[in-house]
Amino acid sequence: MKLVRPLATILLAAAALGAASHALAQQKLLPAQSEIAFVSKQMGVPVEGHFKKFDAQIGFNPAKPETSKIAFTVDTGSASLGVPETDAELPKAVWFNVPKFPQATFQSSAVKRVAPGKFEVAGKLTIKGNSHDVLVPVTLTQAGGTTTATGVFVIKRLVFKIGEGEWSDTSMVADDVQVKFKLALAGVAKL
Repeated sequence: MKLVRPLATILLAAAALGAASHALAQQKLLPAQSEIAFVSKQMGVPVEGHFKKFDAQIGFNPAKPETSKIAFTVDTGSASLGVPETDAELPKAVWFNVPKFPQATFQSSAVKRVAPGKFEVAGKLTIKGNSHDVLVPVTLTQAGGTTTATGVFVIKRLVFKIGEGEWSDTSMVADDVQVKFKLALAGVAKL
């Protein structure tokens, strides 16, 4: 009888963990309702581009954000500034070097609630084989069954070797690149 009670407790705990894992596994990115944009300044003029193809693996727990895990992959070959001549340059070695580095990645290391509906996601961003820590502010809103995550953060393009050689001149293309995102997610629990 003594063995039955601990075994029942273990089975109940395993079932609860399984249900929580299943709920987190149900979370998914809705790409058609999502976007990732980048804004750089070329000779002082803001130029906005977009990544057309990206994916995410989300395990976000609003009740315990510190247990959350977020991973992103962005196909660097999907970058577009909307001008065919410029778009043809982006996959080349001096910019994204798509043949050698077809994806940029982000892997969270910590998620922290800073205010109701506002979080900070720390993690490693890797572009062209160069990894650096970033802190991403995220605002979450919910409508119906969709959770929308929005945010803006700045990276230094030269630390990721984006725009090498003659393009490393920051008077031509500024070092700061603003990354803006709006990500629609399904399956996130109520905030």
